[in-house]
Amino acid sequence: MIGILGGGQLARMTIQAAIALGVEIAIYARKPDSPAGRLTQHEIIGEGWQDEGALSQLAALVDRVTLENEFVDAAVLDRLAAMGAPVYPTGRTLGIIQDKLRQKDRLHAVGIPVPEYARVDTPGDISSAGLGWPVVLKAREGGYDGYGNATVHDETEATLALRKLDGRKLLAEAWVPFERELAVMVVRGHTGEISTYPVVETVQKDHICHVVRAPAPVSQAVADRATQIAVEAVEAVEGVGVFGVELFLLPDETILYNEMAPRPHNSGHYTIEGAVTSQFENHLRAVLGWPLGSTALRAPAVVMVNILGARQGEADMAGIRDALAVGEAHVHLYGKRTVRPGRKMGHVTALAGTLEEAEQVARTAADRVML
Repeated sequence: MIGILGGGQLARMTIQAAIALGVEIAIYARKPDSPAGRLTQHEIIGEGWQDEGALSQLAALVDRVTLENEFVDAAVLDRLAAMGAPVYPTGRTLGIIQDKLRQKDRLHAVGIPVPEYARVDTPGDISSAGLGWPVVLKAREGGYDGYGNATVHDETEATLALRKLDGRKLLAEAWVPFERELAVMVVRGHTGEISTYPVVETVQKDHICHVVRAPAPVSQAVADRATQIAVEAVEAVEGVGVFGVELFLLPDETILYNEMAPRPHNSGHYTIEGAVTSQFENHLRAVLGWPLGSTALRAPAVVMVNILGARQGEADMAGIRDALAVGEAHVHLYGKRTVRPGRKMGHVTALAGTLEEAEQVARTAADRVML
């Protein structure tokens, strides 16, 4: 049995892949009735991630543990391993990744191209770093989907942003005038075997992913270089499991590393229907030490469109019948009880002969869902 720290949609989709493999899953969540917890009879509720009793219960129940987000203290992973339940990715890997400054330092040290960056404690630190303007301020820990990020254009805006982000350790990055944002899902097994999914283009608005296009409409040389950087990044942190690696493509075809997530990733959801082996199944295979599955696409083009909340309140199923009437669309809803603006509530995937055809189908179905 595998334990998963976290009960959101990533854990939910991992359970769905585990069922096909005959693998049982136990969920450790901080609140009952999580989207993943409703799919298993093994749901352990802890008061925070460091609940010793709940951790002991999980360790006694499972053979190994993985996670669905990087916001668990790395010491918790080490504690579970000491209890006899090894965790993949390891506490050492997570410790490097969950602090964006430490992450950038590590990757820069091994020669991976990253944007210019600097630690920030005061507005003056940005000016003295010589990053120019605008600058992207990022919370070093706990930021996601734009939460904890701010783009500032001068020292006055930087001062205001620092007040808003008061109390958080920050990183500043030089603004990157990218042409496209790319991502690569990398799977790495226990013995270092590597498998990669095709390079995809991600379309972000307000730091939230809206669309994923596979394969990315880039040259083979760009795709090869992006894949190489992604693999080197995962190897640099000794990752085990699936990792989502985000990259910037500049107009001159230079590629810069952005961030990585040590888990299944939104930019890989298209693989459920779009690839021979989904990212969730391959993550389980890697964690269990099993052979990795094929990452080849099932169609020339695959597009995923996120279903995002547009209001605040309780979620409902309005529009699902209309969405399902788009026969070539694959609709996924995450079972979240409440909706808020920008919250990821589900996604739609479509396969076709071209990216344009696939995107039209996926967008049509996604636009019909009213949660």
